[in-house]
Amino acid sequence: MHPISHARSRPDHPAIIMAGSGETMSYGEMDAYANRFAQLLRSKGLSRGDHFGVLMENTIHYLPLVWGSQRAGTMMVPVSTRLTAPEICYILKDAGVKLLVTSRKFDDVLQALRKECGDIDLLIVGGEGAEDYEAALNRQIADPIPDQAPGQYMLYSSGTTGSPKGVRPAPPDSDDIEAVNPLVGLAIMGAGMPADGSMVYLSPAPLYHAAPLGWCTTAHRLGGTVVVMEKFEPQHALDTIQKYKVTDSQWVPTHFVRMLKLEPEEREGYDLSSHQRALHAAAPCPVPIKREMIEWWGPIINEYYAGSEGIGMTLIKAEDWLQHPGSVGKAIHGKLHVCGPDGEELPAGQDGLLFFENDQIPSYHNDPAKTAEAMHPEGWMTLGDIGHVDEDGYLYLTDRKSHMIISGGVNIYPQEIENLLVTHDKVMDAAVIGAPCPDFGEKVVAVVQPKDMAEAGADLEAELRDFLAPRLAKIKMPKLFDFRAQLPREANGKLYKRELRDEFLAKAEVETERA
Repeated sequence: MHPISHARSRPDHPAIIMAGSGETMSYGEMDAYANRFAQLLRSKGLSRGDHFGVLMENTIHYLPLVWGSQRAGTMMVPVSTRLTAPEICYILKDAGVKLLVTSRKFDDVLQALRKECGDIDLLIVGGEGAEDYEAALNRQIADPIPDQAPGQYMLYSSGTTGSPKGVRPAPPDSDDIEAVNPLVGLAIMGAGMPADGSMVYLSPAPLYHAAPLGWCTTAHRLGGTVVVMEKFEPQHALDTIQKYKVTDSQWVPTHFVRMLKLEPEEREGYDLSSHQRALHAAAPCPVPIKREMIEWWGPIINEYYAGSEGIGMTLIKAEDWLQHPGSVGKAIHGKLHVCGPDGEELPAGQDGLLFFENDQIPSYHNDPAKTAEAMHPEGWMTLGDIGHVDEDGYLYLTDRKSHMIISGGVNIYPQEIENLLVTHDKVMDAAVIGAPCPDFGEKVVAVVQPKDMAEAGADLEAELRDFLAPRLAKIKMPKLFDFRAQLPREANGKLYKRELRDEFLAKAEVETERA
C-alpha cells in the first residue's frame, strides 16, 4: 500500500482537498509532483541522508513534499510556523539543513533567515528569481529518480525544558520505498480505518506536527482522500465533515472543548452521519469533555497515546473508555513499563515514569545526554510522562514529569486542575503552572482564558474558586488567577507552559530585587 500504487490504479482519485479553498490534487498529480520534488532535491545537491527544512502553512504543497522526500531518501525537518527567526535559525543550524522550502507567508522572518543562515539554500512558494520554488519544481521531469530510497522526517520538540531537540528516528528497515509501514497495520487493526480507498480523512491541525504527518500519510497509503483544514475553526470543522462526507478524523482535546463551547443550535445544525471514526491524542482529555463528545458524536471516538519518538502507542475505543473513563488504553505498539525513581517496575495502581520497550529506539539529534536521560537501564525509553495502569492493564496518564509543581514539599500535577477548569461554562482554556514562592518554593497559578474576556476579574475568580473548592485538596487550589485573552497554545493543542513559567520567574526576580 503506497500512493505510487494508487496513482497507477486510480490516478484521478482525489488525494488532497484543501477544506477552505476546495483546491484538489489527484493521486496522479501528487505522484508527478513527488517525482519532480525528488528530482529537485537531487538538482540542489541533496543526497540520501541529507537534511532539508520545510517552513510552511497548511497548503496543497505540504504533503507532496513529504512524498517527494520519501522517494529521495532525505531527512525532512518540519519547522513550527509560530517560531521567531532566531528559533527557526537554531533548528535549521542544529539539524544541518542544506535547503529550506517556505512561502511568502513568512516574509517577516525570511530577511533574518538570509542573514543568520546565509549558507542555507532558500526556495519560496511565490518567490522570485533563484528563490522561485514553483519555477524550480516545474523545470524538473516527472520521472522517478534512479536512486530512490525511503526518506524520513525529524521533528523538533517544543523546547518546554530547554532548547528544542530533534527526534532522530531509527534507520528504515528496508530500502524499498513501497515497503509496509507499521502505522498502516495500527490504523487498520487498531483504529479500524478502511483499506479499500473509501476513507475521507479530515486533518484540522498544522501539518508540521507528528500526528497530522503520520495519519495523513497513512491515509494516503490506504488510498484515501485527505481533507486539510488551512486553520481550525469549530464551525468550519463541522461544516467540512458535512460538505466532504468525512469518514475519519484526528483531533486534540482543545478542538473538542471549542466545539462544545458553541451554542447548541450552532452544533446541531450539521449532518455528521458520514463520520465513522474520530481519533484524538496530544493531551489527556478531561473525562466530562470526552463523555459529552461521545454523547454528541456517538461511540466513534477513539483515543491513543504516543509521541514523536514513535517508541510506543496505546489505544482505547469509546466502548472500552466508557468502562474505564480517563484511560488512554492498552499498549498496541511497544511494551509498556511503569517505573519508580530507582527504575524498579511498579505494581498496578501506582504512579510512575512511563517507559516503552521497543526494538526501534530513536535518539535526540546532537544531544547524547538527553538521549541517555530518557533511557532506562534495560534499554527502554520514556516520553517523560507520569501515569499508572489498573488491574486490567489500562493506562492512565497523570501529567508530564516536567510540569509537576512542588509546593511545600507536596507534588501537585497541574493536569488535574486544568481538566476541572475547562469544564466550567465560562472557561475556554486554562494552564496551571508553578511560580516561585518564598514560603513554599512554588505556588499554584491558574492562567485562564475566559469564554468572554469581559467577564474576567474578581467575580469570575471567586466563582472559579467556589467551583474548585469541593473538588480539590486545599494545597492544590491556585493561589493566583491570571486572566488572558489567549494562551500560548500550539494549534495541535500543546501548551507552551515554559513561556508562562519564564514570565512568572522574571516577575519574581524583579520583585526580589526591589525587596
